[in-house]
Amino acid sequence: MFTGLIEEVGIVQSVIKGVKSAKINISANKILEGIKVGDSISTNGVCLTVTEFDHKGFSVDVMPETMRRSNLKNLKHGSKVNLERALKLGDRLGGHMVAGHIDGVGIIRAFEEEDNATWVTIEASRDILKYVVNKGSIAIDGTSLTVAYVDDRILKVSIIPLTSDETTLLTKQIGEEVNLECDMIGKYIEKLLAFKEEVAPNKTIDINFLRENGFAE
Repeated sequence: MFTGLIEEVGIVQSVIKGVKSAKINISANKILEGIKVGDSISTNGVCLTVTEFDHKGFSVDVMPETMRRSNLKNLKHGSKVNLERALKLGDRLGGHMVAGHIDGVGIIRAFEEEDNATWVTIEASRDILKYVVNKGSIAIDGTSLTVAYVDDRILKVSIIPLTSDETTLLTKQIGEEVNLECDMIGKYIEKLLAFKEEVAPNKTIDINFLRENGFAE
């Protein structure tokens, strides 16, 4: 579990691709403090497991499903990625609860400056946007942000200078993909409302029923 507060921007050193999977090596500094094999690191919002590390960086394996559903498939040597270590009990929850299980990708369509902030417009599918609410939370490449506008085609967020300086969001180009994870509450509510328990058919109590259950001969 993560908060969506990016701790560091890492640099991809290599991407070793399999048929559908990949092994990615990332250089970092702060993220390496206390790191262990098996730790979870949010990488552009995707929860990945550390398989190796040294004093310069760490490595992760990316399964085919993650490659298909995220922008990690576009990474190459020199790519910048947002990094966050898993939340520790007792830490302040400054962002929102982020699982690191993205719902899909969006496409950056526009940047617009307004005083000290920058508006970012992202196009996404209706399957994602149905979970996005105005003034709700969304994780974009792992960064916890507040939705400032949403309709059935796009969403917009406003980026302050601190977020710009400490994440990769404003280094993107129009047309690039970003990973999106919606607030998980909406997905749970949808599942519960759609779930229907199976009801056993009513049985008539007659002589045959009594015989079947040992109450008559």
